Amino acid sequence: MSRTYKATGINLKAQAFGESDRIVTILTREFGLIRATAPGARKHLSSLGGRSGMFVVNELLIAKGRSIDKITQAQTIKTYPGLGGDLGKLAASQYLAEIVLAQALSEYPQDELFELFNEHLNRLEKLPKNRSVLAYLVDGIFQLLALAGLKPQVEACCLTGNPVTPDFSNPKALTAFSIDAGGVVSISAWENLRTKAEKARRIEENNLVEVASVVKDNGALYSTQKETSSSSAYKTIVHEEELPALLRRLSASELSLLQQLPQWSIIEETAIDEDWLYIERLLRQYAQYHFGRSIRSAALIDSFFAINRG
Repeated sequence: MSRTYKATGINLKAQAFGESDRIVTILTREFGLIRATAPGARKHLSSLGGRSGMFVVNELLIAKGRSIDKITQAQTIKTYPGLGGDLGKLAASQYLAEIVLAQALSEYPQDELFELFNEHLNRLEKLPKNRSVLAYLVDGIFQLLALAGLKPQVEACCLTGNPVTPDFSNPKALTAFSIDAGGVVSISAWENLRTKAEKARRIEENNLVEVASVVKDNGALYSTQKETSSSSAYKTIVHEEELPALLRRLSASELSLLQQLPQWSIIEETAIDEDWLYIERLLRQYAQYHFGRSIRSAALIDSFFAINRG
C-alpha cells in the first residue's frame, strides 16, 4: 500500500504542536475525518500557514505516519474570508463544525457531509449583515441532524403519529418538544398518556398492598400451591407506558418555524424572527443528547446574541 495518499478536505480544527507545527483535523471527501501534522505551519511565511487555517479547503498530499499522518503538499481551492470578519458568522460556523466533528466517520468516504457543510458555510458567508445568523445556524443544525439519521419529528405528534399544525388563534400552547419522544408531541396526547401512567401506578400500588396483606395473613412463608389457588388478584402485572419528558412547550410561531426547517427555501423569508433563538436551544439540547457531548461554541452564540439584544 502506498505511503502517501491524496484527499480533498476542509479544516475543522487546528492546534499548536511542538515548536512550529500544527495538528489539523480535516473532513475529507475520500477518507472522512483525518488528523495530520502541518510541519512548520506556525513559522513566518510558511506555505502551510494559511492552508492549515480554519475552514480552508485544500487538495492534499498526505504521508502516512506511525502515529499521525503528515501533510506534505496542500493546494487551496476554497476559503471563506467573510466568516472571519463577522463574529456571529464565525461563531455559527464553529458551532456547525463541532456537529460535523461529532458525526463524521474516519476511514469512510464522507462526500455528502463534506458538501453539506460547505454549502452552509457558503450560505453564512453570503448572508447580508441585516439578516439573522440564527435562522441559518438552526437550518444547518437541522440538516446535519437529518444527514446523521437523527432528524427530529416536527410535522406529526411523536406519540400518536397525527399531523400537528400551528394554531395562531389559540394563545395556549398545544404542542411541546420532547427529546425522549424524538420531536414534537401534542399536549393533549401527552396528558392522556400521563393519565394512563398514573392509573397504571395506582393499580400497581393496589397490587402491592394486596400482596402485603396476603403475606401478613398467611405468614412470611407459603407454598406455591397456596399462592396459585388462594389469590389471583395480586398476581396482576401492569406494564407502565413511559411518559416522555417535555423540554419546552411550543408557541404557534415556534412550531411554524420548526416545520419550515425541512424546506430550505422558506428559511429566507423568516430569517429575522427572534423565535429562532428558542429553536436553536431546543436543537442544541437535542443534538448534545444524541451525540453525547456538549457544543462548546454554543457559549459564543449565547454571548453574541445577549450583547446584540441588550
